[in-house]
Amino acid sequence: MTRLLARATALVGALLLLAACGGTPDVPERRDVGVQLFQWTWDAIAAECTDTLGPAGYARVVTSPPQEHVVGEPWWTAYQPVSYRVESRLGTREQYAAMVETCHDAGVDVWADAVVNHMTGQDTPGNGWAGSPYEHYEYPDTWTDADFHHCGLTANDDIASYQDAAQVQTCELVNLADLATETDRVRSTIAAYLEDLLSLGIDGFRIDAAKHMAPEDIAAIVAGLPEGTGVAQEVIRGSGEPITPEQYLGNGQVYEFAYGKELQSVLAGSPGRALDLGTSATWVPSDQAVVFVDNHDTERNGSTLSYADGEQYALANVLMLAGSYGTPVVYSGYAFSDRDAGPPQDGDGKVLDAGCEQDGDWVCQHRWPAITGMVGWRNVVGDAPRVDEWSEGDAVAFGRGERGFVVVNAGDDELRTDLATSLPDGDYCDVLVTGDCASATVRDGTITVTIPPHTPAAWDIAHRP
Repeated sequence: MTRLLARATALVGALLLLAACGGTPDVPERRDVGVQLFQWTWDAIAAECTDTLGPAGYARVVTSPPQEHVVGEPWWTAYQPVSYRVESRLGTREQYAAMVETCHDAGVDVWADAVVNHMTGQDTPGNGWAGSPYEHYEYPDTWTDADFHHCGLTANDDIASYQDAAQVQTCELVNLADLATETDRVRSTIAAYLEDLLSLGIDGFRIDAAKHMAPEDIAAIVAGLPEGTGVAQEVIRGSGEPITPEQYLGNGQVYEFAYGKELQSVLAGSPGRALDLGTSATWVPSDQAVVFVDNHDTERNGSTLSYADGEQYALANVLMLAGSYGTPVVYSGYAFSDRDAGPPQDGDGKVLDAGCEQDGDWVCQHRWPAITGMVGWRNVVGDAPRVDEWSEGDAVAFGRGERGFVVVNAGDDELRTDLATSLPDGDYCDVLVTGDCASATVRDGTITVTIPPHTPAAWDIAHRP
């Protein structure tokens, strides 16, 4: 099946899945929403692309790192590479390739989380998941001690100050062996790994720990990749730090960490401030920003909201997906109480396939009705401008041209009010409500809403009774 046909088929499925309302066939779609399925196996991702991601309208899925890693239960073992073999506790090379093909058939692109700044942080020699032997600075057939930085700027060669750019980019991040990415040998070896993943059909990369590599090093590594290869770099913005996300924009998109942090404070204070998100001159331009409510790091360090925040977390995702700033990525992981805890595993350490059909370890936020509904809504409104902005107390509302309208009631009281909207007059289904169409009427450019506490509602021109 061609990619174009697959996307068209997936759109039809999305309209059927998200509301029991008639679709409008002449509504063009624009897909840009990604989803990070953290620590999902390749087989589980393949099934999810077919059953959920494609029909719901997700544009791409970001997989966990696919390379061989150290052995252990914690989540961070996946971020300590031993080799560049595509063999991990999430599946084999063959399973990864099959997953990519399946997702493409469902109209979903695949991006890989690429860990290329460092290798392991283990002082004791060992064998990786696929049996490759390693030492802290020795990786047979790949790296020798000469391929790593030994910065000499701190007592233990670990980063001590983020105000010192040389430390951040040449010293070790929590003892992780830091690759000398300024050398031709290291650059070409990493580029070969990325090209190998591209040979399996993937479409782009999340560059992990990009902040810990000089921008020119990343530029040299990705320079030879095929035109159209996606690149999104993890560069955590820090107050007053000499390394900034803007320095990396020449290489591709950058994750704008300030967005998720600000969204948390918005919902904790005045939701009306959500109308200002993306207007700050201190953030990267919208077309180069990747935004998120949380990711695997921030849900553990508390710098953003997380699944544990329940209704507030869902409202934050609605606001992100409704907004016009950046390219959004929804996060979906597993429940934990110990921040080091890994995903559900069998006795041999292999991760178990995720399951969303009943309550359990896998949270499956990307399937929450408020989130899937907004993914479809965003695809319908496309790049229509933000209009009809309104806020009062703990509630905020706005439209996207004449194509959609959204209301978020973050307060403790029911919201009853009349709101001006640019939607054409008529009846509309709330795309965030499952089951039968929960309709509202636009009359003379006004919609009357009754929104329960801590609840969103959204309407678009593709879902009408």
